[in-house]
This record gives sequence, C-alpha cells and structure tokens, in this order.
Amino acid sequence: MTSRTKIVIGTRGSDLALWQSNWVAEELHRLHPALSIETKTIKTTGDQILDSPLSKIGDKGLFTKEIERALLGNTIDLAVHSLKDLPTNLTDGLTIGAITEREDVRDVFISHPMKKYTSLSAVPKRGTIATGSLRRKCQLLNHRPDFTIVDIRGNLKTRRAKLEESDWDGMLLAKAGVTRLGWAEIISEVLPPTLILPAVGQGALAIEIRSDDAFVASIVKPLEHIITRQATTGERSLLRYLEGGCQIPIGTYGRIESGKFILDAVVGSIDGKKIVRGAIAGEPADSGNLGETLAKELLVNGADAILEEIRTMGN
Repeated sequence: MTSRTKIVIGTRGSDLALWQSNWVAEELHRLHPALSIETKTIKTTGDQILDSPLSKIGDKGLFTKEIERALLGNTIDLAVHSLKDLPTNLTDGLTIGAITEREDVRDVFISHPMKKYTSLSAVPKRGTIATGSLRRKCQLLNHRPDFTIVDIRGNLKTRRAKLEESDWDGMLLAKAGVTRLGWAEIISEVLPPTLILPAVGQGALAIEIRSDDAFVASIVKPLEHIITRQATTGERSLLRYLEGGCQIPIGTYGRIESGKFILDAVVGSIDGKKIVRGAIAGEPADSGNLGETLAKELLVNGADAILEEIRTMGN
C-alpha cells in the first residue's frame, strides 16, 4: 500500500455540503495530522438545474455523477456525499469506504417566520407547505389532504430565503441539515417517523472512494459507524429492490433497537391517497436481506400497482 502525503476531497458547493466535507477533513486531520488535505468543489447536474422539480429531471446520480467522474479520473481521492443522494447501485470502480454515525433522521416543520406556527397541526385548513420531496408530499397529504403543496428547490439557504419571501405557511426539511448549519432555532416542530418516514440514508454521510485505493480505504476506515452501516444497508436494499428514486414516494427508517434491526417503510401515491406500509425485524447482520424481503412484501400488498401508476405518469 502506497502512503501519500496529500489527499483531495471532492464535494458539492452548498453550505451544507461544505460543512460535511470540512467535518470529514477535520476528522481525517485529527486521525492523520501529517496528512495534507485539500477540498475541491464540483458542480453537479442537480446544482445546475434549479427551475424544475427533481422528479422531472431524473434521479440517477443527480448530485453525484460529476463528483464520481472526478474520482474515477483521479482528480480527487474521495468524495463526501449525503448518503440519501447516493444511488443504490454504485458506479463500477467505486465503493463506500465509510458511512459515518447518523444524525437525527427525522424531518422538521419550519413555520413562515411571520406566522410563527408552533406545530404542523397549528397550520389552518387549506394551508400551503413547501417541499421538494415527493416522499414528504405523499405522506403529508395522507395526513392532511387539505394542504396545498408547492415545490421548492435549491440549497438550504435558498429555501429559507424563498420561504421568507413567500406567503406560504411553512416548509419541510431534514433535521440533520438544519442542525448542521446551526439553524435549530428556526425549527417549529420535529416530525416523528410515525407521521413522516425519512428518506433512505437520511442523516448519514457516505465517503465514496476508488475500489482499488487501499491507502484511502485505510485512512477513512475509522470514520465507519457499523450501526449506521447496518441500518442504512437495509434501507438501501429495500430501495434498490423497489427501483425507487426521486420520482417515487418511498420512506423508510432502519435502526438497531435492543440488538435487533427494525425497518419500517412506506410506498405511496403522489397525492397521498394510496399508502402501503410495512415493517420487518431481524438480525442486524442480515439487514440487507431483510430490506429486500420487506420490499417484496410491500409489492405484494399493493405497492406494485402504485409504482406502476407513477412510472406510467412519468412516461
């Protein structure tokens, strides 16, 4: 294994992405003080197309493709992604070197600052909520069919500004991103997974590396959090089997409780009128197989018809 004195981290350029890559850089520097670490910002397709919903512009590697190209081209040595942005089938020649300990997986409701709602239930009938996620839209409409949902894109700073300039009642975001940017004070309510199941991998960071780079594999290995790896492996296995992406409303939450792996999942129609839920439990080491088993159960229980309808709409 060749030892190197410098590595380059590839990242998106948003405040949250830079926070994530800087956190990884600091952890690596703490573990390897002699190592020189540089960060390289790369613009992805998802960052460049901001005037269309994610569901309309495809889902395979929207926020990762250009970064992976740099990784394969040896212009960077590792990439830091939000795990929820990383496709379940990785590009040949690449692997996940480490999955970091997960932040809070839940979504949050953020009220319009002039309306100051303390909870989602305080929003009056026919209120307007912003989200760029079909997963959130589906589950929210299932809970409150009276809501009007508006699409919102852009990084967290952009979304916050759009909310403040709008007449909307509020928006939904992932708690992990809001917390990492130091914005906890704008959270009106943390939404339980029983109300809205999170996205696959939400709250975890993935460190992607070249499969044949033994040196980088060795330096990122200490950042691996085995419990998060097991939990998200189950989630990603379920998503892979369902062939879901940005255009399909799928929520899932895997965790280890009392030594058991538990996985909840939901597949729903975009309007929230049809919902199929399921759960499974077993050994943490078997989380991948359990995720696939639950996916099969969901399909048998009606998710296949929902997914087929959504795919037909997209064609």
